[in-house]
Amino acid sequence: MSYLSGGFAMLTGIMQDLPKSEQKIATYIMNAPEKVITMTAKQLGEVSETSSAAVIRLCKSLNLSGFQELKMRIAGDLHKPDHKEYREIEENEPLDSIINKMTQNSIQIIRETEQVLRQEDVDKAIQALQKAKAIHFFGMGASGLVAADAQQKFLRAGRTAYYLTDPHLSFTTLSNATEQDVAFAMSYSGETNETIKFVELAKERGVMTISLTKYGANTISNQADISLTTSPTQEAITRSAATSSRLAQLHVMDILFMAFVSTQYEQVIRSLDRTKEIIDQINQ
Repeated sequence: MSYLSGGFAMLTGIMQDLPKSEQKIATYIMNAPEKVITMTAKQLGEVSETSSAAVIRLCKSLNLSGFQELKMRIAGDLHKPDHKEYREIEENEPLDSIINKMTQNSIQIIRETEQVLRQEDVDKAIQALQKAKAIHFFGMGASGLVAADAQQKFLRAGRTAYYLTDPHLSFTTLSNATEQDVAFAMSYSGETNETIKFVELAKERGVMTISLTKYGANTISNQADISLTTSPTQEAITRSAATSSRLAQLHVMDILFMAFVSTQYEQVIRSLDRTKEIIDQINQ
């Protein structure tokens, strides 16, 4: 990215989980962002009727380095084109309108995911996947579809990768994992019970854990060794955001896979070519 941004998406995503003092600060920022980017932490604490300490706590809740980074992200948001809200599908809506809305929603969540995805965490995840003897992917529901996609990508790249649709079999396979393996848990909410237990089992086995959840504090990202995040956009009435969140998860996995390919290019390309030749032969 040429500049930091994503402040609005971060604040919106975790607003309801913040303590009241931090909510007051976040609300003030959202209502008067142009003023905030020229303030000190002390000044923001005063105008929001809280304190400079509460401002610093908010920055920690956002997983930012400090108030300066928050101001830079807000300033970056202000320099972007007008923000477009997610749009819900209505009853008997014309097809052209549905196409336009879903396209804009998809573009929006991918852009927001770029803003909240921390490069240093992506780099750590890539290094872990490079070293892994085997990768154990896990996800329930829509996240399971992302896990299945990730498995086939890494299998084609010549890596040992597991994703089993039966959660019990996933736990059975993980119970035999070693410290050389990696457990990759996916859950948009970060609170899916089966996925929490998957991470807990991995940690009991001494297995490195990577999580992919929405941005913000949640059980799974807090437990994982490496936490990756997507846009924290809230689900709409007809769950269009669930569709968008799946797309965001796929986007992050594509980033990880392509970065993985780039670091081991010749070896992975040979594996991809071999698997393509075999599939082509079968289809003849």
